[in-house]
Amino acid sequence: MAARKHETSMDESNFRNMIGAWPDFPKKGVVFRDINPLLLSSDGLASIINRLCQLLESTEIDLVAGIEARGFVIASAVAMKLNKGLVLIRKAGKLPGPTISEPYNIEYGSATMEVQRNSVKADQKVVIVDDVIATGGTAIAATNLLDRLGGIISGCAFVINLKNLRGAEKLCTNGFRVHYILEYE
Repeated sequence: MAARKHETSMDESNFRNMIGAWPDFPKKGVVFRDINPLLLSSDGLASIINRLCQLLESTEIDLVAGIEARGFVIASAVAMKLNKGLVLIRKAGKLPGPTISEPYNIEYGSATMEVQRNSVKADQKVVIVDDVIATGGTAIAATNLLDRLGGIISGCAFVINLKNLRGAEKLCTNGFRVHYILEYE
């Protein structure tokens, strides 16, 4: 299933101009694509949510899963607009109660993600939402966590795909539908 970009009448260059780029953050050689300037604009935030919901309109969804931290902002708004529940996928040690965990690697290190054991019921259809798909480590960890709980991943949606890091491609190779708004090399 190929990654797809959604076209709208919004001028993409204006949208792109709102995305910040921070070279050598959080470490040398990484260019951090920052959606925070876009979130500062009510039009920018509304545009993100509306466009992601358009991308997901043909997707069966019971729950929206947001990945810490910017993914929480976006996923919660998408969940509200779609009238769905929200699952939080957090870094290790941040969730109370029984959790399951999944270690993963990202472009500048490694970490562990967790989800509460009771957050997804068997066969619930879950879409994963985050700000950026880079190497895919975080998103693949999220799919593994939700799968272990019995959830069915019905898609993944991102504001930005960093094409050269091939995360969207890895998700597609693993059989997941991937959507994004903007793509950068």
